[in-house]
Amino acid sequence: MSVGNAPTPKLTDREDIAKRLLRGSAKASFDPLVEIDWEAPLEDLWGMRPERVSLYGTHLWDQLGEAERRELSRLEMASTMATGIWFETILMQMLVRHAYHNDPTSLHVQYAYTEIADECRHTVMFAKAIEKLGSTAYRLDPVAHVLGNVFKALAHGPLIFAGALFVEEILDQLQREMIDDESIEPVVRSTSRIHVIEEARHIRYAREEFHRDWRRRRPVDRAYSRLVLGLVAYYATTRLIHTKVYERIGLDPREARRTALRNTRFVDSKTELSRKVVRTLDTAGAISGLGRYFWKKAGLLGRG
Repeated sequence: MSVGNAPTPKLTDREDIAKRLLRGSAKASFDPLVEIDWEAPLEDLWGMRPERVSLYGTHLWDQLGEAERRELSRLEMASTMATGIWFETILMQMLVRHAYHNDPTSLHVQYAYTEIADECRHTVMFAKAIEKLGSTAYRLDPVAHVLGNVFKALAHGPLIFAGALFVEEILDQLQREMIDDESIEPVVRSTSRIHVIEEARHIRYAREEFHRDWRRRRPVDRAYSRLVLGLVAYYATTRLIHTKVYERIGLDPREARRTALRNTRFVDSKTELSRKVVRTLDTAGAISGLGRYFWKKAGLLGRG
């Protein structure tokens, strides 16, 4: 149930927040090329916790041996990173456009440029991790690719920051649980640690800007934003696992994809990982109408 009539959280001064975020960036930013040992071999560990794998608990999962299950988890983690690169590339372009229309001498815009620099490093980090995990950055299907082009060209204030919140919060939840888990590949743990620390600032920036912009939008603009945001959530979530991942371990890709989409444990996992951002956006009234249908269809609102 939407709680869009709940009170909007009190906002801190824009420049004060940017000042704090810039200070945090100066104290804790990382160069993945230096921080991560890219020469270390894989240890044949998990790429993510087994219960997060799309086929976990299904008949296809039962057909796989332990080594194949671990390989699938690594390939799925690599696929998730590739989707992250896709969206972070979109986000960088939207942030550049946001900065273009604002005062570069403001701390707010200077932090936007700082975040863009962070995201550039993250994309390189994820690209190297994908290769390290023995996978490929598979290209998204043409529909998702075209919609990404349209979204980055037309998205305005609340859509820029709501979209950023959606992707960053879900990845943040997934990565936080892996940082100290010794059953996970070290390269995944290292990339997760860097991403979680730096994304915490990005999430704060996006959350404040979303609420600041959303509260002054007119009803028609809000309705449009809800629909587009629902489509973004649907396409980003349903493209996390590329079908070639299943093919790599000898499964029929169509059957595996159908099985994953119907897997109640996978739906529950996505619901759990997205609970925080769903609460934030739903409280503001940004998940309703036709847009809410796409959130539900993506498996982000549970099975109820």
